Amino acid sequence: MKSDLADILGALRDHPDNLANVSEHWSQGRSVYGGVAAALAVTAMRKEVAADRSLRSLMVSFVGPLQPGESAVRTRLLREGGNVTQTSAEIVQDGQVCLQTLAAYGKPREGLAIAVDHGFTADRPEPDTPLREQDPKRMPGFLKFYEGRWMEGGTPYSGDAKDTIRIWAAHRTDLSEFRDEAVVAVSDIPPPVLLNRFTDTRTPSSSLSWSLELVTPPERIDTRWFLLKFDIEWAADGYTQQSGAIFSEDGRLAALSRQTMVYFQPKTN
Repeated sequence: MKSDLADILGALRDHPDNLANVSEHWSQGRSVYGGVAAALAVTAMRKEVAADRSLRSLMVSFVGPLQPGESAVRTRLLREGGNVTQTSAEIVQDGQVCLQTLAAYGKPREGLAIAVDHGFTADRPEPDTPLREQDPKRMPGFLKFYEGRWMEGGTPYSGDAKDTIRIWAAHRTDLSEFRDEAVVAVSDIPPPVLLNRFTDTRTPSSSLSWSLELVTPPERIDTRWFLLKFDIEWAADGYTQQSGAIFSEDGRLAALSRQTMVYFQPKTN
């Protein structure tokens, strides 16, 4: 079974029935890493869309655990207008829907441009820095496929209660043929910021929903490195919300992220 992400996406792209096969090395807890699961949906949806339309927004619902192994991606073209195409996809495994997405692809048009400062910091680490070894006991195994460094804020279960985390990350594999998927997959690396409040690793968490707005068309981003800056916005009743900004290596804002996550805090005696 293939582990290289470019090979996984390439096999799906070329499969007439949109069958995908993901190695167990991409696991995150009970499921395939969410960024890769979403990337599978994006690969399949792209087949429905004209090449001159860029991925502009992606909405993901993590319905249930997607296990390593084979799954099927079912796509639907919802509407193709003069400027925007809207599609949906669901990943099905053993007869169960594991993930559902909506995506909007749009042509560029002339219009007012506004750039807002989202706090980019040009402090990228040296190449070949293994992100996972920052704290291997607290980092999921799929991070071995990335270079990077945790730059700011506490890692999960560190007890370092900060509201912001910053991570530099880069795919180890060449995803130049999959620019949409490169941005999508890297954007889901940050864990729930809330987890840095805890020291008990028996505090599981998972994503419920994820919205990713592609500010810069992914085909215009040709750098491997991305800066991920994420902030917790709220937490109550076992749910937490966080938002994030994803920058390309040269400081361009690539995407804006927002997630709702669930966590299960152990009871104290």
